Amino acid sequence: MDFDFSDDQEQLRDAVRKYVDKGYTFDRRRAAEKAGGFDAAAYAELAELGLTGLYVPEDDGGMGMGPIEGMVVMEELGRGLVMEPLAQSLIAGAVLAGYADAATRTAWLPGVASGEKLVTLAYQERGSRYALDAIAGKAHQAPGGYVLNATKSIVAAGDKADAYIVSAKVNSVMGLFLVERESAGVSTRGYNTQGGGRAAEVAFKNAPATLITTQGQAALEHAVDIGIAATCAEAVGVMDKTLDITAEYMNTRKQFGVAISSFQALRHRMADMKMQLELARSMSFYASLKLNAPAPERRAAMARAKYQLGTSMRFIGQQAVQLHGGIGVTDEYIVSHYFRKLTELELSFGDTLHHLGEVSARMQDTAGVFA
Repeated sequence: MDFDFSDDQEQLRDAVRKYVDKGYTFDRRRAAEKAGGFDAAAYAELAELGLTGLYVPEDDGGMGMGPIEGMVVMEELGRGLVMEPLAQSLIAGAVLAGYADAATRTAWLPGVASGEKLVTLAYQERGSRYALDAIAGKAHQAPGGYVLNATKSIVAAGDKADAYIVSAKVNSVMGLFLVERESAGVSTRGYNTQGGGRAAEVAFKNAPATLITTQGQAALEHAVDIGIAATCAEAVGVMDKTLDITAEYMNTRKQFGVAISSFQALRHRMADMKMQLELARSMSFYASLKLNAPAPERRAAMARAKYQLGTSMRFIGQQAVQLHGGIGVTDEYIVSHYFRKLTELELSFGDTLHHLGEVSARMQDTAGVFA
């Protein structure tokens, strides 16, 4: 199998890396975090690069690209700790293109592709513990469409989004619905996330909604799997940069008159971090390559990948802080922000223990040493 990236993919990586290095500095990020965790100008810049339309078909105004291009982009955004929720645009583009009717596609996909419309996934509820079918939200038909009642938690950029893709039950079947933020009955409470970004609690009270699909379980699983693959790729970028920062620090920090990078015990710890990074990178590749596989195979692959990524994120984040010493947890120093981001990503779309359970639940009778 050929794992080399194409010329177009390498050019895409180069373009995103140049933008992050020059246009998304650490000072700009810190200012955006203090201002609320969402920079509309930065999101518009991502749209100018065409990234918000990555998964939107060309006929609908997007770039019509696939999972590998998404992985390449998310890795580079992870290296720069870009807070704007591009993964949500990937999810929205794929869900609306794959499940919505023609009228809904025409109304929303061009705006998603151009960055004029931010559509985010609202599916988590208190007490659901990452279970996708544990929802209390309900929708029912009304004159002119549907009305929806639900409360969703940790909605990415929830008080900044233009609309939401919301999971709710209709006639005992899960459906996905599109609800505009400015609609009657929608209220938001925004806050900063641990990683510095923006999220919100969003309440829908008899809010008018457009039905996307009644195949809600399958569509939501697909949406979450896109989110998992994007999170894995972003985490690889965060870990890669964390390793670079730690190596640079060890080459400059001196004790007993020599750089601490010369201490064998610390070099071994750096080697262990590099090994965890490469394990994570290979599983991120695996997740992206499996995004278009049949649902059972895709779901199993995402659980395996997220489990390994969670393990690697925890190890690399903790080791980086320990190798830096006290400076590693100060807000003024960059590595603490990488550590916080890794902590947030480990919890996104299911934490490590959740996905270990998912891996276990999907094991076949032939699994194990006695197969």
